Amino acid sequence: MASVRAVLIDIDGVLTVSWRPLPGAVEALRAIREAGLGVVLVTNTTSRTRASIAATLADAGFPVTAEDILTAPAATAAHLAGARCALLNSGDVREDLEGIILVDEETGDAVPDVVLFGGAGPEFGYAALNRAFAHLQRGARLVAMHRNLYWRTDAGLQLDAGAFIAGLEAAAGSEAEVTGKPARAFFEAALGRLGVEPGEALMIGDDVESDVLAAQRLGITGVLVRTGKFLPEAVERASGRPDQVLGSFADLPELLGLAQ
Repeated sequence: MASVRAVLIDIDGVLTVSWRPLPGAVEALRAIREAGLGVVLVTNTTSRTRASIAATLADAGFPVTAEDILTAPAATAAHLAGARCALLNSGDVREDLEGIILVDEETGDAVPDVVLFGGAGPEFGYAALNRAFAHLQRGARLVAMHRNLYWRTDAGLQLDAGAFIAGLEAAAGSEAEVTGKPARAFFEAALGRLGVEPGEALMIGDDVESDVLAAQRLGITGVLVRTGKFLPEAVERASGRPDQVLGSFADLPELLGLAQ
């Protein structure tokens, strides 16, 4: 793969699970860096800021900084600058939502332009979802940082926001705009950071649809890893086939012909 100049890498399920490095991932990323390839970590994680993610990864030995990371909240902030948003998210990422006006739903005059969904967690109870439903009925837009159905932790697969978004779309007759993966603009922003064309980049992920096939539709070479949320049955029912399938991220240097 001599034409490859840059690598787009998902984090959760590819480099880490529950923020602990997967075997060989640190060494593989170091080999990619030492080979002079461009790197951007592209993540739908909505529970942590870019700075927090970078610090956690660096502490684990990964050669990354906050400048190497593109998150769904950061992309959302650019997309919704100036909008009044009712945010439903598990985790505090307000630092990365600069430019968005977050309404206080405890006040009686909080009328948002946008119902904004991040990642699911305990906050996604009936009262919160019903408030979101009411806003949508009044004409608010529905925007999702992602619509992942589940993700993998060290406790197994966990339900994510996509399952709730699908219900609200059906109930309110709305269709969610997605700002993170698999949105075309998200991948284009990553390529723009690296200054490369789609044909010069790889995308490595554990989600066959949102990571791999979405990237392939832009002309990026897609690499699926059999870690994280990978399920054989998800691949079988997918809308296409990955360009490459690897056992784990640790196998990527070999695919690229790099010495470790």
